[in-house]
Amino acid sequence: MHIPSSMLHGAVCPVTVAVGAAGVGAALYVARKANESPTAAKFAAVTAMIFALQMLNFPVQNGTSGHLLGGMLAVAFLGIPWAVLSMSLVLSVQAIFFGDGGVNALGANIINMGLIGAGAAGLLFNFLQGRKFSRTAALAVASMASVLTAALACSVEISLAGTVSFSRAVAAMLSVHALIGTGEAVLTVVLVAVISAVARKWAANEMPVAIASLIVAVVAAMLSPFASNFPDGLEWVSAKMAFISFKGVQFAALFPDYQVPAIGGSLSTVLAGLIGVGIVLAVAALMAKAIAHFPMKRID
Repeated sequence: MHIPSSMLHGAVCPVTVAVGAAGVGAALYVARKANESPTAAKFAAVTAMIFALQMLNFPVQNGTSGHLLGGMLAVAFLGIPWAVLSMSLVLSVQAIFFGDGGVNALGANIINMGLIGAGAAGLLFNFLQGRKFSRTAALAVASMASVLTAALACSVEISLAGTVSFSRAVAAMLSVHALIGTGEAVLTVVLVAVISAVARKWAANEMPVAIASLIVAVVAAMLSPFASNFPDGLEWVSAKMAFISFKGVQFAALFPDYQVPAIGGSLSTVLAGLIGVGIVLAVAALMAKAIAHFPMKRID
């Protein structure tokens, strides 16, 4: 789902950066005004978990793969505004340090997976619960919707950039991401249930969800060499539709393609994943502590 530099061109780049920045700013404002906020440790651990889980591509069909977006996973544990901040941080670290998603496409990726995948889907989640849906059912529906709406937004953005016509892209994007969205729904529901159950077992601990999330993050990073090598949904559609390629902003990532330079094989992927988890943990903790407003009540 990460849009690379080569797929966006022209005015759509600065426009999406502006919209993405405005959305993150709005999320920051709401987060600071909220009566309840996650602890810095919880925010950092959940954000690191989402980063690591996004490394685990799972096969779908026709030689393509998908990975957890994690927007609704973040909403379930952090609330909507903090989930938007979490997703935006993950996407920024991926683009800058790992070359995953183009720098000039960062605004679009934040819109798709942060503002839509966590923000809009989170509002849908709350709406469904208000209509007497069970939490599990609402979480599943919102998780799938987060993927499909993000795929729709991606189709609009790349068509505006002249990469491919909207009519050609949208059907293929939605069809393959319907399958990925199903995986998103299942994984989100299972992860929320498991982490919540583990946290209840550790009720005496000060930060049960944070610890459980960190464990998941480390395990996911260790398992990253076993992720599917098939192209993800967007890459698969790009190859199928022969997208026009542009010369986007090139950025020399420190760990390109989640590899540590000069180290080969599975060890390189694991180390890159663990380094990424460490970077996200540090930046997320600093971000949470730097927010001036301290909530009246913390969610552990």
